[in-house]
Amino acid sequence: MFIRTEKSLKEFIQFYPVVATLIIIHLALWLIIDLLQLPLGIHFYQWGAGNNLFIHEGEYWRLLTSIILHNGLMHALFNSFALAIFGPALEQMLGKFKFILAYFGAGLIGNIATYLIEPTGFYSHVGASGAIFGLFGIYVYMVVLRKDLIDRANAQVVLTIFIIGLIMTFLRPNINIYAHVFGFIGGFALARLLLNNVQPFSPQRNRRRPNAGSVSFNPNRWKRRRLPRGLAPKIFWIIFGILVVLGLISRIL
Repeated sequence: MFIRTEKSLKEFIQFYPVVATLIIIHLALWLIIDLLQLPLGIHFYQWGAGNNLFIHEGEYWRLLTSIILHNGLMHALFNSFALAIFGPALEQMLGKFKFILAYFGAGLIGNIATYLIEPTGFYSHVGASGAIFGLFGIYVYMVVLRKDLIDRANAQVVLTIFIIGLIMTFLRPNINIYAHVFGFIGGFALARLLLNNVQPFSPQRNRRRPNAGSVSFNPNRWKRRRLPRGLAPKIFWIIFGILVVLGLISRIL
């Protein structure tokens, strides 16, 4: 579910076009805003960044545009990396439209909470973290209430990474805590509606025609099928190590 099995970047883009497009947008905006510092990019950043004072004055589009903007390369890479790991399975399960609704809906809920709770003054924020935590909210909903959609090993990965991310939310400086917390709550709240009539994630579904054969996922694997012994901890420590390294680098740069 969270281990990429695509043979090439082309396959990843073909199977998960929404996730791929969002990642391209993140990196393209960083390129034109931070690296090249093009006037058009800088103007877009100033126009689209979340700012409570400007939102209070009626610039409500900032509640959405701030989701695709980031503060520097490491910020964009970190959120893009998380999206590349945890987004594809949900895009396949929900479909393109509902995935976009889930992603931006959770991000919007997190940004609205930020606007309502933080001071109306010049509090500014950018980043897709609230939307990413919204994806975690959907996964946690599956772990708690829709066990037929996720097996035990992947549930353990989700809960472990979510807990680490939540702890880091309160430990790292310059984090929009309300976007993280309420983005998660938004994703969890939207999950009941979005998960109606969905099928579990299956890599095989990417490689066959829609009407060919039956769904290969067996709901009973929650009890019977597990990852090979010792593989789940290795996956956890690899992901954890990457997150820690990225976090340390972001503090240095």
